[in-house]
Amino acid sequence: MKIYCRVKIRNIEVTATNLDYEGSLEIDSEILEKAGIMPGELVQVINLNNGARFFTYIIAGERGKRECKLQGGAARLGEVGDKLLVMAFEIGERPRSPTVISLIAGNQFA
Repeated sequence: MKIYCRVKIRNIEVTATNLDYEGSLEIDSEILEKAGIMPGELVQVINLNNGARFFTYIIAGERGKRECKLQGGAARLGEVGDKLLVMAFEIGERPRSPTVISLIAGNQFA
């Protein structure tokens, strides 16, 4: 068994940071549903502006708000306006093509 990327959310824009939180990444629940990522799921995050990479877990944000909030220690790894790549993984026998959710300005679906 190996670990494979199963989904990517591309170019999601950070809308807020909150250092005074226990930590996580909050994303609009509609975006999460389309990507098939569940609250509490482990994800890898890559900040496309500064190259920072980190693992954290997902919190479902308010549906339709198009928010992406870096919380806790992750808030030190990005700024409002930064673009992120968020990836979730699965364990399996064979790789498969990951689902790719591309976002444009305002975290709208492309």
